[in-house]
Amino acid sequence: MTAPGSVTLGSPLGEPVAVVPGGDSWNRVRDDLAAHGSALAYAWLKDLEPAVPAGDDLRELLGRDWTRYLDLTHSDVRNRYVASRMLLKHAAGAVLASEPADLELAYGPTGRPYLRGCDQIDISLSHTEDLLLVGLTTCGLIGVDAERADRDMYGGGLVRHICTPYEAVLLSGMPEKERNGALVRLWTLKEAYSKAIGQGMQFRFTEFGFGPDGRPVRVQRPDGTPGTGEEWTFRTFPLEDGYVVSAAVYDAGFGKLQDAHVTTMLDQDCVDAITEALDEEGGDGGAGA
Repeated sequence: MTAPGSVTLGSPLGEPVAVVPGGDSWNRVRDDLAAHGSALAYAWLKDLEPAVPAGDDLRELLGRDWTRYLDLTHSDVRNRYVASRMLLKHAAGAVLASEPADLELAYGPTGRPYLRGCDQIDISLSHTEDLLLVGLTTCGLIGVDAERADRDMYGGGLVRHICTPYEAVLLSGMPEKERNGALVRLWTLKEAYSKAIGQGMQFRFTEFGFGPDGRPVRVQRPDGTPGTGEEWTFRTFPLEDGYVVSAAVYDAGFGKLQDAHVTTMLDQDCVDAITEALDEEGGDGGAGA
């Protein structure tokens, strides 16, 4: 299995950027998106919580997520929910040169988030314990996932629920001390890929797999034969404090986006609707003058 931190040549992914409120780390996120077409940003809950707004400011930041927030009853879940949305909106705001509160999150049929009106940028979100992770891309699609590197998965009997027959054989042939880390890697890669294609947990993990060490990371069929081509890129990164994150990026072949400013990212239908509404408002104002 490919070790965490392995690099796929020509990858549209740089190292994850650690961000903190008020710092210049957002410039690195913006630079990564410009250089690679994709960017990964992560933060720790303890660093974000002091910057979480309150009252009307929080409601403005969450937008339509405000009602979801009110439905959450457990304080820890609420805090993580707010922090994750704040990180996602600040990351998107940094690359789009927009105020975070002006960006609206929406959700597809499977719960996959997207930025309403900005159809040229794709986003993904993951969090586990105190770690929050965001992925952004202008290439096509992105999915991200995070997990503790030492989570006991192999010893817990999860192989038959996670692995294809080919992967199970590869794992069993590895030194025992390496098996759990390799399985955690597979789990995060499969989560990231499933999120990217909008399937989440609806896509059985035993139906697709990933290759062994020393080869480009590609999706494989259960028997180990190739399932995707070079349009997909996968990376796994180790983080401090014992976490590992994986990302999956689909390149739709549109080329690198030169300008990610929010005014150039708006969906044309959205622009037309806004223009029409403003014209009608102007016409009504003129009639009543």
